[in-house]
Parts: sequence; C-alpha cells; structure tokens
Amino acid sequence: MTRADRLADLFHTLAGDGFAHVPGQRMRSLFEAAGPLTDWPEFAASWNDLGLDTYMADGGRYRKRRFGVLAAAAGKGRILRAPHQPHYQSRDYNPLNGGIERWFAPIADAAAAGPSMQTILATCRNLFDRLAPHRAWHIEVHQFRIEAKVGVAGRPTPEGMHRDGVDYVLVLLIRRENIRSGVTSIHDLEGHTLGSFTLAEPFAAALVDDHRVMHGVTPVEPEDPERPAFRDVLVVTFREAR
Repeated sequence: MTRADRLADLFHTLAGDGFAHVPGQRMRSLFEAAGPLTDWPEFAASWNDLGLDTYMADGGRYRKRRFGVLAAAAGKGRILRAPHQPHYQSRDYNPLNGGIERWFAPIADAAAAGPSMQTILATCRNLFDRLAPHRAWHIEVHQFRIEAKVGVAGRPTPEGMHRDGVDYVLVLLIRRENIRSGVTSIHDLEGHTLGSFTLAEPFAAALVDDHRVMHGVTPVEPEDPERPAFRDVLVVTFREAR
C-alpha cells in the first residue's frame, strides 16, 4: 500500500466533515508509514523543559510552551526550519491573547530535527498537500503543557471555541498525566456542535480544516491532588505561505 493510500480514509473524512478524530494506534501507524519514530521517548521527554507562557491575559500560570516555524516550498522539497520569530494572532482569532507579537522559547534543536518531529511534519504535509495541492506552506509547531492543580483548572484553549487563522491544524496528544476531562469539541461556524471526543492516549489526534470549523477543549483537573497533573500536546498548523 502506498503512503497516499494509507492516508486516503483520513483525507476523505477531513475533506467531507472538516475535522477528524484519530485514535492513537491508528495515528501512530499513519506516522510509521511516513517515517521513523525512533526518538519518541526523548521527544516526549522534551515537554519537561518548556518555559512558562507569560502572555496569558487571564493571569493564568498553568501553560508552558515552546514554539518553532518552518517552511515548505510547493512540491516535495525539504521542510526547512525558519529563523526564530514571534507567534502572532489577530484578536479576531484570539480575543484573549491576540493582537501582539508573542515571543516564546524555540523548540530545542534535538526535538525539532529528530525523527519523530520530521515524521509528523511529513505526514501532515502528505495529507494537507492532497487537500490543497501546489501550495507552499508556512508551518508553525507548538509544544504545550497545560498543568492542573487543586482549585486551579488548566485551560487548554483559554480563548474558548476558536479558529487559529490558518488552513489546517493537527493537535497530537503526547501524554496525559493524572488528569480528567479535556474534552475536545468541534463546532461549525454558526456554533452548532459537530462532534466531541477526548484525546486519551499518546498519538491520539484531532485534525481540523480551520476555514470550516471551530474547536475548543474543556479545562483539565487533577485526579489525585497529591500528584503532578498535566496534558502535553503538539499543535502543528499549516497555512499557505504569503
């Protein structure tokens, strides 16, 4: 079976519905069809070294992150890391934290250049190129850790139900530790619910066509108040390069 054939079902779901929920084992098999995941333990461990997001307009100190930008020319050339730059969203897409340039620590070189990240990016590109052929892509990658404490729920999407202002989005679960809730909800642009699910195991993923749907995630809370509680995800966005 060719690489494109392995992505056919996911392509049709995303093209038809505007979103897809992919369980962990299936998503992992799709990645492994595109490349190796040999550094996955080290890649997942890199979430232990994220910096505090100091731009939270709600005053929250529950989100840690790193950020990186890449570029892909139209066709099958290499995906190249771009110089480090700020993350920017307009207030139209992020009414809580948008409207300013936000500088986050860059994703560590080992995590960005390693097999797992490269395989994830290749899979995204193979899929999104089928949905929108002949585009050059501006790619952003975000490592997020949302922490939860007793009386202080962690908010994976503090801006609420939203779009990201891009073309396509992958939200990939890396790890859930000692948390409950964190339900992903997908709405159409009129606010009607299209689906909801929980990313419950590593590699579980949500993919969305950002032009057609909005997404949000409910706050997470600790199950055992005596233990660390967090939700680690990788968010990858693709938009047509300008």
